[in-house]
Amino acid sequence: MVRIFQHHTSGSQYFSLITDAALCFVAMVASAITLDHPVGMGASGHVVSLPLLTSAAFFSLVIALLNSFVGLHRSGNLMSFGTLLSRSAMALMVGGAVAYLGLTMMNFEGHPGQLVGYALLYLSGGLALYRSASWALRHAVGTRRVLIVGTGAEALQVWSDLRLPAHASHYEVVGFYPTAEQGVAPILTGGARIFERDETLVGLAQRYKVAEIIVAVKEQRGGGVPMEQLLHCRISGVPILSLVGFYERTRAEVPVDSVKASWLVYGDGFVQGKAREISKRVFDIVTSSLLLVMTTPIMILTAMAIKLDSPGPLIYRQERVGLAGATFWCLKFRSMRTDAEKDGVARWATKNDSRITRVGAFIRKTRIDELPQLLSVLRGEMSMVGPRPERPSFVAQLREQIPFYDVRHTVKPGLTGWAQVRYAYGASVDDARKKHQYDLYYVKNNSLFLDLLVLLETVSVVLFREGAH
Repeated sequence: MVRIFQHHTSGSQYFSLITDAALCFVAMVASAITLDHPVGMGASGHVVSLPLLTSAAFFSLVIALLNSFVGLHRSGNLMSFGTLLSRSAMALMVGGAVAYLGLTMMNFEGHPGQLVGYALLYLSGGLALYRSASWALRHAVGTRRVLIVGTGAEALQVWSDLRLPAHASHYEVVGFYPTAEQGVAPILTGGARIFERDETLVGLAQRYKVAEIIVAVKEQRGGGVPMEQLLHCRISGVPILSLVGFYERTRAEVPVDSVKASWLVYGDGFVQGKAREISKRVFDIVTSSLLLVMTTPIMILTAMAIKLDSPGPLIYRQERVGLAGATFWCLKFRSMRTDAEKDGVARWATKNDSRITRVGAFIRKTRIDELPQLLSVLRGEMSMVGPRPERPSFVAQLREQIPFYDVRHTVKPGLTGWAQVRYAYGASVDDARKKHQYDLYYVKNNSLFLDLLVLLETVSVVLFREGAH
């Protein structure tokens, strides 16, 4: 079975994208009715003109994609209201212009300018009403009451995460239940309640109407965690979430320090299969071919700028580790001086690295330096989406210091990836560990839809220069 909708964390992104597209479609039809556009009328009296429906679908696609490109559908979106408003306005203006040009090129009969204008007006009102109704509904439904098992550092981190703006309106922590080893640690402040161990988890869950229990304990062996009580809670209908499961759901990453090999072996996900392999290869060929055609003018200008900026070759070839640990030559536009590693020792690229040229700083920030790797995607050495390939010397080092590092080599490396759109910069072992947690999440949940989401979020990252690799 082809994995298309397996990615569960960003279900809200899918819903938001579909809702925006539906509102766009309705707005275009409402605009045509308002203008009394000369469209065909069926026996039922409804608008059934194929040109109008085609135009509405085109308008929906353009606006929905632009909303994604400017980052409006990103999960855990923490934009300020001003940024949200400005990016929404930008998407509507650009989308309106593109829709108008598209209708004009399709020789749409009538008045494309007025049709798009009224559609944008209706859409703005519809989006405002929808966002307001969603906010009101969330507050009417109330928060999800959570009980945390544990009082140590992990429990404190879970509590802190649930108090972030992205989660605070959805979750309410009713208190903490200490384990035998941790006891009642006095680390929790801010009014958090710590229950006594002589109380039962089932009793607490019933008394406080707990909707979920999070076991925030890294080491659960040795009898410290009340497994029998957790089992009773589970049987009584209260979901139990492990520390790894919590971070996978809320952060879209897999914490390597809390993961056990048994979780990787027995848990769901990590499905490749022949169908997934074929669908991903078709996806790679289609998208890389389109991008090669679209970015050829950019690559020509980049080549000219590199030649004018500094002496040296246009393309930099570097050995990287790919699928199953096999090495290949990764192609990039040269962004550093030719003597960047004159002693032959591989070094991490750091932020504001002095070895980077003036043109190199720009093309690295905008990811233009990666465009030659589209050829590697066509050759099958890389994929459009996947973990970024590392150099053999770094892989040997990271394999020793980061648990389950070789899991990333079970899929092809990518031109972009979940780690690239979730973590801004990586220039150390600690950064590599953090990015690996996102890569583990991608390998576990990889699907065609997740690949599409990564590509959409990559556009947002590049347009607003929100990070570098």
